[in-house]
Amino acid sequence: MRDRFPLLVVGGLIVTALLGSWLVRGAARGGFADTLSTWRAQPDGARGLYLLAEESGMPVLRRTADLQIVQGTGSPVLLAVEVEDAREDDPDETALASDSDEEEDDEEVPRHGLNRLHVPELSETETEKLLDHVREGHHLVYVPWGSKENRLLDAVGVKLRKADTSLPMRTLVPPLSSPYTLGVERVEAKVQAYLTLPETGAVPLLEDEPLGLTVAAVVPYGAGKVLVVGAPELAMNQALARADNAQFWLSALRALGPGPYEFDEHHHGFTNERSLVDFARRYGLHFAVAQLLLGLSLWAVALKRFGRPRPPPEAVRVGATDALFAMSRLYREGRHHAFAAGLITRGLTQELALHAGLPAHAPAKAVAESLAARGREDLANGLRAIARNAESTDTESDLQQLATRAAMLRQRIHPSGPPPGEPAMSRAEES
Repeated sequence: MRDRFPLLVVGGLIVTALLGSWLVRGAARGGFADTLSTWRAQPDGARGLYLLAEESGMPVLRRTADLQIVQGTGSPVLLAVEVEDAREDDPDETALASDSDEEEDDEEVPRHGLNRLHVPELSETETEKLLDHVREGHHLVYVPWGSKENRLLDAVGVKLRKADTSLPMRTLVPPLSSPYTLGVERVEAKVQAYLTLPETGAVPLLEDEPLGLTVAAVVPYGAGKVLVVGAPELAMNQALARADNAQFWLSALRALGPGPYEFDEHHHGFTNERSLVDFARRYGLHFAVAQLLLGLSLWAVALKRFGRPRPPPEAVRVGATDALFAMSRLYREGRHHAFAAGLITRGLTQELALHAGLPAHAPAKAVAESLAARGREDLANGLRAIARNAESTDTESDLQQLATRAAMLRQRIHPSGPPPGEPAMSRAEES
């Protein structure tokens, strides 16, 4: 048997290198968080928006609990939070506006790592509680991803139209002067959806300059207001430095209300119930645990030797030889030739039974039939001959000849070429 240990070592090194690279990526600052999470420092995160509002003196906080209980005077901020049972009212319009060369569906929020497994959607109950909170006189900032309709948009009377994804970055301007756009001349961002506003009460804040389509607006709902933005990239870290993007958020949040602004992180995978497993998974430590398990597995496998069998140590070999000679002398002096022949036949039958697919206690006849059915007529005939000759063994010469035949038959189980005694063995089987 060839030695596979070098291949195992090479495979282990490759797996270790891959896990190490994942660990480095998972350890990147802020890289563990989801798209538009205020903990994510990558270009598609919203950490910059959170810090901008905080450094500007606005009361902000991160909410890690669900929205089934909404209390206080806070204004929730939902950035790319998916709503349960979202739908496409006009799939043809979405298909026409989408870029056919895109590999990913731009209607789905891009997830990072294991976030796709544990990021919850905004449930129906949470939507109702959130709308009740706004109806009572509080405010909401909602930045949907894509152009799917949902219960939240239906309640405030806003419809989404899919933007043409083949168009470059859009220049957005305020259609009229308002406190929400104070100090804002132009905003630059990629647009995913244009807004169709209700007939009364809504205030458009940003519109696509050449197309004249609304991208951001404030919509009254009950005694409160909802700020809807159809360009999620506008809240990303990479977009805050462009044009008046940062000023738009400062003006809009200040005009919307005093806050505090509660950036929802629960629906980005962060909860207020942390376990050791969640901590390890969140910070990429699960890859370190995987490396540890891999090392233990390699150590366990290394305890098992690969390759050709090694000869036993000298003391063991000599001791085994002496024991064999002593046992043979006992059988020889006691003339237990028939009993010794039976033991040899039984041991050979047990060994061949494993290769015949039978239990070790199967009789020699059944083992021979199974070997013949598997195409090993040579082993079957040899076993029958040895079992037949064992019944008539009554001298030391007969026993020695029987043991020689059994040893030669064992060599045929895994043949590496014709054994040296092939002609003699064949004649013995025929007799």
